[in-house]
Amino acid sequence: MSEQLSLFAPARLQPDGLRYAPNFISASSEQALIAHVEALPLQPFQFGQFEGHRRVAWFGYRYDYTLRRLQQAEPIPAWLSEVVAQVEAFGGANTRIAQVLCTSYDVGVGIGWHRDKPHFGEVFGLSLGSACKFRFRRRSGQSWQRVTLEAEPRSLYLMAGASRHEWEHSIPPVAAPRWSITFRTMAAPQEPGAASQGG
Repeated sequence: MSEQLSLFAPARLQPDGLRYAPNFISASSEQALIAHVEALPLQPFQFGQFEGHRRVAWFGYRYDYTLRRLQQAEPIPAWLSEVVAQVEAFGGANTRIAQVLCTSYDVGVGIGWHRDKPHFGEVFGLSLGSACKFRFRRRSGQSWQRVTLEAEPRSLYLMAGASRHEWEHSIPPVAAPRWSITFRTMAAPQEPGAASQGG
């Protein structure tokens, strides 16, 4: 726990529910995963009318920003089976990965502030190729609370609880080519009468 807390300054601002595991996979596994991702028919990220600079491939489900709903995607491929099992073990006994997003970032590409769609539950991210600054912010009165996690190559983060639902996150433009694989569970069904979250 002290190693995890040392990544945040000040430690008291660590978003609840955020877990970080350095060296989650081996260097050889990292290179194999990068090769698999680069072999995919990656497409520019589509956000409605907007086309992002990062290139992506979805498995299990994809979110259609024009229709504002989930759509079926290709099944999660076999080459991801081993790392999916590792991620599920890290998440705990009830963790079931239902969606995977593979992303390639060229130099100078990042992601703006956002929260993942409420259709998904816990979010895991595996960093490949180069480090990035994984930034968090949460509104506090007229200002923001801010935390930065230095996500190293081969590391895994988990966003659950407050870190998933209360904090926004972003990645500034990367200084070197980077790849990531995001693993998501599905959100638990809401009980009748429960308030729904915005998209």
